[in-house]
Amino acid sequence: METSQRVYSFSPGPCCLPQEVLKRAHDEFYNCEGTGVTAMEIYHRSKEFEALIKRVEDNLRKLLNIPDNFKVLMLQGGASLQNGAIPMNLLKHNKKCNYLVTGYWSLHSYLDAKNLGEVNEVTKTPKKYTTVPDVSTWNVEKDAAYFHYCDNETIDGVEFNNFPFEELKDQTIVCDMSSNICTRPIDWSKYGVVYAGAQKNIGPSGVTIVIVRDDLIGNAMDITPAFCDWNKHVKAPGQCYNTPCTWGVYMCGLNIEYMLEKGLDKIEEEAKLKAEMLYNYMDSTDGFYTNPVDPAYRSRSNIPFRVMSDPTLEDKFLGEATKAGLIALKGHASVGGCRASIYNGMPVEGVQALVTFMEKFREENYVKKTASL
Repeated sequence: METSQRVYSFSPGPCCLPQEVLKRAHDEFYNCEGTGVTAMEIYHRSKEFEALIKRVEDNLRKLLNIPDNFKVLMLQGGASLQNGAIPMNLLKHNKKCNYLVTGYWSLHSYLDAKNLGEVNEVTKTPKKYTTVPDVSTWNVEKDAAYFHYCDNETIDGVEFNNFPFEELKDQTIVCDMSSNICTRPIDWSKYGVVYAGAQKNIGPSGVTIVIVRDDLIGNAMDITPAFCDWNKHVKAPGQCYNTPCTWGVYMCGLNIEYMLEKGLDKIEEEAKLKAEMLYNYMDSTDGFYTNPVDPAYRSRSNIPFRVMSDPTLEDKFLGEATKAGLIALKGHASVGGCRASIYNGMPVEGVQALVTFMEKFREENYVKKTASL
């Protein structure tokens, strides 16, 4: 590709970040918080870092309107570590828990929890994750300690737009929001725990945001490793039980400030616009590009698609896209094809550039493909 051209990364994680955030990080690189060192070198017990991480938390609380009765932790290990930490923190007195499996990542959450509790799978696992069974068919254990679900499946491109909270009033809801946190408002009265890897919409990899209601902290199983015990982090100085990813926290802070200035309403509006641009275009191509997900559950963040369901043509598409400065479009190995992850950091111009390339590729390859059928 031309080194001077703008490159748009559609990576499912780590995500692309706004140019304004990267520019500020560049300008401040050698002098984080006035310390004269980089954010990678700053001492995590220093007053400067304690002020930094407190500011990051305060700004995230403002952005998402997080109530005072929730703790905000910035941990490590990704959302995957929380697959084990959640049951260890919530199943001490009641081993029963509900898991709704709607894709690759909620399946892994379910499998980890099975090692620690009595897990009820709310629906039967389908061969392909392209929709969600109607809530009337869900089998929910009423006396379970919690109900776990994933709000947006990064790999399968399935997202809840109207989760049936009213049908689950008696449940403590635990939600993996790794791929769509900070893309729309959250009604915190509906949740007990929300967790998310930062590397989709908030910052670089290395930070995991865990937001826990106060009454759910302090009841970890006896077997819980200290690092997985939420209460250990809450009670530690600066809520840092161990050395945090200082660079990641700093970068998350810059991006949260950027999002706070932009406003969550504007962010949500752009998320809808970008998704509609791509879906509307694909739906107009007479099957050249197809998205397998039920329209009612199409993700605004992760959009898997096939190119004539032809792996050879898809390889060509991916190669030419990379040369055009559109990178990381390859789909996950479990589903194949292609995938465009269009998180908050992806500008509208990036999605437009992708649509323009897709149309050019279709014009150049549609006749050749159909002629061979």
